[in-house]
Amino acid sequence: MAKVSIPTPLRPSAGGQATVEAAGSTVGEVLADLTRQHPDLQKRLFAGEGQLHQYVNVFVNDEDIRFMDDLDTPVKETDEVGIIPAIAGG
Repeated sequence: MAKVSIPTPLRPSAGGQATVEAAGSTVGEVLADLTRQHPDLQKRLFAGEGQLHQYVNVFVNDEDIRFMDDLDTPVKETDEVGIIPAIAGG
């Protein structure tokens, strides 16, 4: 299982956990397993079926999945998946 890092603002939706193990061979499968374990994360991460909110960034081992294969990016059991909400300011 991949280790998923949960950012502080999303931890209440993940039972207060900073990391969660989730199964899957792609980022999409890992996030699907994560949201099965913690259903409250579904609406916080996804805008629609299989579409991440535009302000949610996902990384595999510090590599942005937008520059890889997006939700089809392969994930190994030793990988770390990081969820980073975008920060806006002015």
